[in-house]
Amino acid sequence: MNSTSNKDSLISSVREAHKTGARLRSIASMLGISLRTIQRWAINPAGDGRKGSARKVQQKLTEEERKEILRVVNLPEYRDLTPAEIVAILAEKGQYIGSERSIYRVLKQHKQLSHRGPGRKAEPRVRPSHVATGPGELLSWDITYLHTNIKGIFFYLYLVIDIWSRKIVAWEIHAEENSELSAAMMDRLSHSMNMEGTVIHADNGGPMKGATMLMKLHELGVIASFSRPRVSEDNPYSEALFKTLKYRPGYPRIFTTLAEARKWVADFVHWYNHEHRHSGIGYVTPVERHSGLDRGILDKRTVTFRKAKEQNPLRWSRLPKVWEYQDEVVLGNPRAA
Repeated sequence: MNSTSNKDSLISSVREAHKTGARLRSIASMLGISLRTIQRWAINPAGDGRKGSARKVQQKLTEEERKEILRVVNLPEYRDLTPAEIVAILAEKGQYIGSERSIYRVLKQHKQLSHRGPGRKAEPRVRPSHVATGPGELLSWDITYLHTNIKGIFFYLYLVIDIWSRKIVAWEIHAEENSELSAAMMDRLSHSMNMEGTVIHADNGGPMKGATMLMKLHELGVIASFSRPRVSEDNPYSEALFKTLKYRPGYPRIFTTLAEARKWVADFVHWYNHEHRHSGIGYVTPVERHSGLDRGILDKRTVTFRKAKEQNPLRWSRLPKVWEYQDEVVLGNPRAA
C-alpha cells in the first residue's frame, strides 16, 4: 500500500464504508490507522493531506529560477517595489518569474526582505530647538487646571514665561479655556513688550492652535512653535513652573471663587519673579536675570569665593567656584531624537 493508487483505493473504501454507516473509529481500529487520519480522508475530498503525501509534494524552484528572481527584483526599476507590485508589473509585460509567495521566500532566504536598494544611511531626526540670548526672544506658555469646590468644575490658569529669564510675563485666570481668551491675553501682552519676531512655544492644545489664536500671533509678528505630538517633555519650562506653583507651601488645593484664585496666583507671581532664586539661572531671581543684573551678581559671588580662599587657603582643597554667566538658553535638545 505504498503506491499512490493503493492509497487512493484505500481512501475510497473508507469513504464508502463511512457512507454505509460504519463508524470512523471502528474503521480506524480495523486498518490500524489513527482516527484523525481517517477523519481527514472521509471529510477532505482532496485526498490524503498528511505532510509528505503526494498532494503535498511541491515543485521547488530550481537554482536557476532562484537566481533569476534575485536578479529581477534587484534591478533598478524593481528593487524598491514589493513582490506583489513586481508580479503585477511583470504580468503586464507577459513575464512570470514566480508567485508572490515564492519571491518572498527567496528574498527571506537571502536576507533581502528589508530595503534592497543601495545602502542608505538614515539621517538622524533632530529635535527642533530654539535658542534665546536675551529677554523677550523666546516665550513658553501653557494652561493648567485649578480645582474648585465643585466636582468637575475648574478654573484655568493661562501663564506665559520668558525662557531666558524664567520671568512670568503674563498670566490670567478664567472659568473656561479657548483660543479667543488666549488671543486676548497675547494682545494685552504685546502692549507691554515688543513681540515682533518673538518665538512663543506651546503644546498642541486647542487654545494654543485655534484659528483665532494663530491669527493673533500672525498679526503680532510672533513665530509660533509647538511640541511634538504626545511628547510631554517638549514644553519643560512651563511644566516645571506649574509644578513649583502647585508644590508651593500654602497652595490651596481648592479654590472657591475666581477672585480667590486670582489673589493667590498674584501673590505667587510676585514671589516667583522677585524673591525666588531659580536654580536654572544661577540662583538669581527672574527679575534680576530679566533686567540684566545677574551678571554683576554672579561676578560678585566669584570674587567673594576667591577672597575667602585667599584669607584661609588651608580650608580649600579645590579652586573656588566660578559663578558662570549663562549666555544662552535652549528650548529642545538638538541631539538626535
